[in-house]
Amino acid sequence: MLAGYAVHVEQSRGRRFSEPPHPYRNNFQRDRDRIIHARAFRRLEDKTQVFTRRYSDHFRNRLTHTIEVAQITRTVAGALKLNVDLAEALALVHDLGHPPFGHAGEKALDAVMRSHGSFFDHNLHALRIVEDFEQRYAAFPGLNLTFEVREGIIKHSRDYCAAEHPALSEYLLDQRPPLEAQLIDLTDEIGYNTADLDDGHEANLLPLEQIAGSLPVFERFFREAQQSYPHVADKLKFNEALKGLFNRLTSDLIANTQSRIEKAGVKTVADVRRHPERIVALSSEVEGEREEIKNFLYQNLYYSPSLTGEKDDAEHIVNALFAFWMENPSALPHHYQEKADQESLPRVICDYIAGMTDHFIVEQYEKHCGA
Repeated sequence: MLAGYAVHVEQSRGRRFSEPPHPYRNNFQRDRDRIIHARAFRRLEDKTQVFTRRYSDHFRNRLTHTIEVAQITRTVAGALKLNVDLAEALALVHDLGHPPFGHAGEKALDAVMRSHGSFFDHNLHALRIVEDFEQRYAAFPGLNLTFEVREGIIKHSRDYCAAEHPALSEYLLDQRPPLEAQLIDLTDEIGYNTADLDDGHEANLLPLEQIAGSLPVFERFFREAQQSYPHVADKLKFNEALKGLFNRLTSDLIANTQSRIEKAGVKTVADVRRHPERIVALSSEVEGEREEIKNFLYQNLYYSPSLTGEKDDAEHIVNALFAFWMENPSALPHHYQEKADQESLPRVICDYIAGMTDHFIVEQYEKHCGA
């Protein structure tokens, strides 16, 4: 049973292009399936999350991270009696617009676009992917996703000003997104904060003593694991502590959001949209712990000297290829040359680079710019 404040599929604002109903899948289930079968979704397998495969094939990439976020999101949405199909679709699509090389690639792409008077935003790029770049159907361009999924792509993690983004005016920028979309930013953080602690420790960049000494909440769970399993390997105790941390974040998100829903008195999606602030949130205590984890990861992992070389290489490759195609647009694939007749060349090059996998962009760099 869905709560009244959940998005009910029969009340969806529908698709941009009308389609007959499917005999055994509702519209949000169809959206989920279209995302999974998209080429851009498959490419996530070869896009860096934090670590390249130089470290290990066991570490997360964009695809495995996305699957983990979808699992967390389904659990939380179900507990809150939200629309699990919509929430899952939004979780699966939330990273679709990320370029190669993780945050280093995104930073480089945004910087070079700003030098041309524009910018790169992975949420807006994801919308372009599902609206235009994916070509799978004879009846319409893009994936023809429902309004609620397209809205959630751009609004799940931030608010956009209508005056600054007039092209997004159809997405109710003066209103809050539904709770299913509000979930994604925090389930994403729960996913990558715990996963990055795991991968960072496995890569020997985050020693157990450093994690426990810097994060009291982790240290508390590790102490419990030591008492419960005194004779097992430290790695297994680490896993138990990480599981405890994961459950604490997820359980608090469910309980605190339920409390905020009741306090806000929202009964319908319209109530959620009109509420003066987002309702999905962690409690103040656990929010503080989340910030501690995030700050710890930035200071000790994301900006680790061990990863500096790869970040520098990523920025160099993006900048070099961008400059090459600006000077040699005829070297772009024919389809992108045609797009440059309708759109600015920097934006076309940006779109091309953003869609690449780590492997393919290195291949293109070696081909056009030298090893």
